[in-house]
Amino acid sequence: MLSHFKNDAHKAWQSSSGLIIRQNEPKNLETPFSDVDSFLTPTELFYIRSHFPVPTIDPGTYQLHIHGAVRNPFYMNYQELRDMPSETRVAVLECAGNSRVFLVPQVDGAQWELGAVGNAEWTGVPLAALLERAGIEGDGFEIVLEGADRGTPKEPPVPPVAISYARSLPRNKAIQQEVLIAYQMNGRDLSPDHGYPVRAIVPGHYGMASVKWLTQIQVVREPFQGYWQTSDYAYWDYLDGRPVRSALGEIKLKSEIARPRVYETLAGNQVCTVFGSAWAGETEVTEIAVSTDGGRSWGEAEFLDPVQRHAWRRWKFDWLTPKQPGKYTLLARAKDAKGGVQPDHHDQNYGSYVITHPLPIEVFVENPAFAVT
Repeated sequence: MLSHFKNDAHKAWQSSSGLIIRQNEPKNLETPFSDVDSFLTPTELFYIRSHFPVPTIDPGTYQLHIHGAVRNPFYMNYQELRDMPSETRVAVLECAGNSRVFLVPQVDGAQWELGAVGNAEWTGVPLAALLERAGIEGDGFEIVLEGADRGTPKEPPVPPVAISYARSLPRNKAIQQEVLIAYQMNGRDLSPDHGYPVRAIVPGHYGMASVKWLTQIQVVREPFQGYWQTSDYAYWDYLDGRPVRSALGEIKLKSEIARPRVYETLAGNQVCTVFGSAWAGETEVTEIAVSTDGGRSWGEAEFLDPVQRHAWRRWKFDWLTPKQPGKYTLLARAKDAKGGVQPDHHDQNYGSYVITHPLPIEVFVENPAFAVT
């Protein structure tokens, strides 16, 4: 089922920081998901997704430009931003291609397993406060966030010139209090890989919306047609029965099993605690079911964390492993407050993104008499 998984791949390709290397330059590094126990993902283990090399930005000369369809465009330096009233929020960031390795047949793109996701505490100024100061015009439609990272994408269609990374937010999302222009992660200043000195944090939306190394906030009057809005990070939607390209946005309901690991060997007739996490976009995860027989039967798991909008909830499930040796397939399936349930299969309209079906974790159970103690 997961023939292209390597049992020791995460060991063979770990960086010095402990992250799994998916690409060296630009840096695309994955959290070893089975190693994370805490509610907050440690910064040093938080996945890194970059499209171009990390830009060098001097905070002493840094300027954030707020402009476009606004009455009062302005520039703000780093210290002015930090002097504004701030908020601290916990939010999951997930790469839209997380778990791509589970797609069969194998598809192009970074072969993320389970760890292109993390839960962190972010501190910054609500984007709404900056937009209020600028005064959005009545016909301001979307807010474009642009970073200092720049280059030529490799995936077709390739733009004719180098471009900056940019994504837009719908106006009604951008003005929500939870959207931050952040300068701290887990109580410390952002690291260069995570967007120093300033980045956007868009809780409830896939990670590509949380633009790093932020330099411009532009209010536009028409739908933004940038590369990462239409060519990449987009999916096939339908309008009046016709397929159209739409930008990815809200995170979809998902759960993942962190432990046991893929292809781990377990002793038979022993209690094994299955651990995992679940998250959603603009709703809350309310139930988790776990199957230890490939989906034929399900049992309810126990949450370890209370409901907190935009944060993940860890969970556990105690499984008495079978006496019969063999290979067993573990699955986890979440339900949300709106009644939504993870789909049984990947939706092909999303291509190599939004992998939200229950992900099979295959393990081996050995005869208790041969278990290593």
